[in-house]
Amino acid sequence: MEILLVPPIAFVLYLVLVGILSGIGRAMAGKHAQSALKSSIYASGEADHVSGGAPGYKPFFLIALFFAVLHLGVLVLGSGGLTPITGLYLLGLMLALVALILG
Repeated sequence: MEILLVPPIAFVLYLVLVGILSGIGRAMAGKHAQSALKSSIYASGEADHVSGGAPGYKPFFLIALFFAVLHLGVLVLGSGGLTPITGLYLLGLMLALVALILG
């Protein structure tokens, strides 16, 4: 049974299994007729919005900067020991994140 764990053999077996399941699905689906409704893009049944939805990049950059400061700050804190300087650094990191949150 360990031969099933060899990647090329497992890949071929999965391809055969997918082919069999796809054939069974096609047989169960039945006949279909082409229509404009079936070939149109699905839009959740709602009318399209007339106004533009892109507000700009400012919110994205604010969130990106928040996570960059957060992750890099935690990396720096994790690489150092527990000293008063790291406590001061943590306080500065918290103030920077609060400033980013408040805008």
